[in-house]
Amino acid sequence: MPGHDIRTILTADLNLARGTLEIRRGLLRHTLYLEEFTHRLAMEWLTYRHRRWPASVNPYLLVSQRSALDTDHPTVSIGLLRLALPPGLTLDGLRQGRILNEALETTDPLKLMRLFGITEQTAMHYVGVAHPERTAKLPR
Repeated sequence: MPGHDIRTILTADLNLARGTLEIRRGLLRHTLYLEEFTHRLAMEWLTYRHRRWPASVNPYLLVSQRSALDTDHPTVSIGLLRLALPPGLTLDGLRQGRILNEALETTDPLKLMRLFGITEQTAMHYVGVAHPERTAKLPR
């Protein structure tokens, strides 16, 4: 997900019982289905968050030491998210790599659109990059 989407996820958007995460983009909603690893990390994060800041009323899923107890309920900064990444990696780069990896496994742009909430044009771009032999123009 783009950094903005990550920062604005609410705890209410995470449903561990169903293994889903709802991403809000304006009036649109996109449901992500969590695989086992991400589901476990989300559960561990919620446990840690509750133990570390039991009085936090911040509705955002990701909080920092400062934002967890701030009565104005700010989101975490994009800089804080970047600090969590290894040197040389970016949130956008990770997202693009993940989409490309999935495109290498499938030639179905609809699957990419559902998984990542991307447009048809973006999905077709990734399928074309991943499988240029299948999207080459036919000679006239």
